[in-house]
Amino acid sequence: MAENGTKEKIKWTTTIIISSSLKSCEVATALDRSHKIRYSDSVENGSIIFSLSGVAFLLMDAKECFTSAEEIFLAKIEKFTNIHQNSFLVLSAAFHGPEEWKLMFRIQQRFLGSNLRILPVHNTVDVINLMCTIAKMASKPYIDNICYRMVTTEAYIIEQSPVWKTLQKLKLSSDSFNPN
Repeated sequence: MAENGTKEKIKWTTTIIISSSLKSCEVATALDRSHKIRYSDSVENGSIIFSLSGVAFLLMDAKECFTSAEEIFLAKIEKFTNIHQNSFLVLSAAFHGPEEWKLMFRIQQRFLGSNLRILPVHNTVDVINLMCTIAKMASKPYIDNICYRMVTTEAYIIEQSPVWKTLQKLKLSSDSFNPN
């Protein structure tokens, strides 16, 4: 505990595999400040993989999607989702206007029912915060903590529930009338 009575934040670091195509990207530079970075030519261009958390992110710029053929970027996304079980498309645009929302809608329609989630972002800070939060919450110690909290909360709700107490009373009163 800190002196002022609040919990101190523990710095979370992990190893991240980043596509070599992002070596000079602001996102890679920002992640390099607080995480161990490995660059790879064998992963999809634009991808960032938090291997210990089991999540992968594909960075795409909305402008690039508009300038390239739809089949090309959809094929890239499909290849990415086929490889990664827990995948996120990080679609960046300075402003998400009607055209950007139509693009996201087309992507959602195409990958409906798949393991792809779309994250609209505006800047590097948004990208870093989203990716690190998702990866951190999906990592083993945090998942275990979340599961423990959920089980504890469920037990507390059941224990304190007036419905549960009424059911227990009914069961007890029906047992007292049971001739067997």
